[in-house]
Amino acid sequence: MVKAIRVHELGGPEVLKWEDVELGEPKEGEIRVKNKAIGLNFIDVYFRKGVYKTPTLPYTPGREAAGVVTAVGPGLTGRQVGDLVAYAGDPMGSYAEEQILPANKVVPVPPSIDPIVAASVILKGMTAQFLLRRCFKVEPGHTILVHAAAGGVGSLLSQWANALGATVIGTVSTKEKAVQAKDDGCHHVIIYKEEDFVARVNEITSGNGVDVVYDAVGKDTFQGSLACLKPRGYMVNFGQSSGTPDPLPLSALSEKSLFLTRPSLMQYTATRDELLATAGEVFANVESGILRVRVNHSYPLSQAAQAHADLESRKITGSVVLIP
Repeated sequence: MVKAIRVHELGGPEVLKWEDVELGEPKEGEIRVKNKAIGLNFIDVYFRKGVYKTPTLPYTPGREAAGVVTAVGPGLTGRQVGDLVAYAGDPMGSYAEEQILPANKVVPVPPSIDPIVAASVILKGMTAQFLLRRCFKVEPGHTILVHAAAGGVGSLLSQWANALGATVIGTVSTKEKAVQAKDDGCHHVIIYKEEDFVARVNEITSGNGVDVVYDAVGKDTFQGSLACLKPRGYMVNFGQSSGTPDPLPLSALSEKSLFLTRPSLMQYTATRDELLATAGEVFANVESGILRVRVNHSYPLSQAAQAHADLESRKITGSVVLIP
């Protein structure tokens, strides 16, 4: 038996229960991993509330972790007991002391990277990679808008985009978060509770607008984000922390010939080669110092409910890890 967080009904943070679960041995193509650190992400909240559907109830949440291989399924090559590995995405179930994973879903963690850093950067870092390098390819001379620039993904987007030579505009909710966003490479920081971000972006860009908006806030920022774009600009909505945006008539995009996409990491790491290349670029940028991973908060795994409550109340900046 191992300890894990279980969800028996959808709802608030209080539905996260600390329980014993049965864990078998890895089958063919699988490995067993003892988690050293587990990443907390807003997607975990979406599943807990029912915004995204889980296949079954009860379930163990979590889609990001780093740990040590403790057992290998029959006939498996390429992974061995003692390897430090990380994973992000499917299968769900990382809020556990140990878990069984498909071997083709994990990536090796370089020895220079601490498991806590790996667990806090693998999902958010791969998200930043596909958003900046593939969804819309950010290049020198581009001006971009990053909402929630002091959050886990926002912090990485700001640092990476700055290193790519873009002008980075970030929105945050408080003065404290503004200081961090500036430190992370935002050239302009807008405290959206104090000023109208659309008007400020218009001012900063001399009325030209931005090439791309990276928006994980959703409902509260969606219409304003579209207004910030230059003609033929890209609206990239990759989350909805404030709620799902209202429906948009297709004709609304025609005025400026805008592009709109709602991407997911899973489609951008669908093959083993894509997964290894994406994770490899993230870890290389951590090792070279392009990405500084801010693990600003850690909680015991048994206190996942408190971590969720703090995340939802916006008390958190940077990345959060749960420690088994």
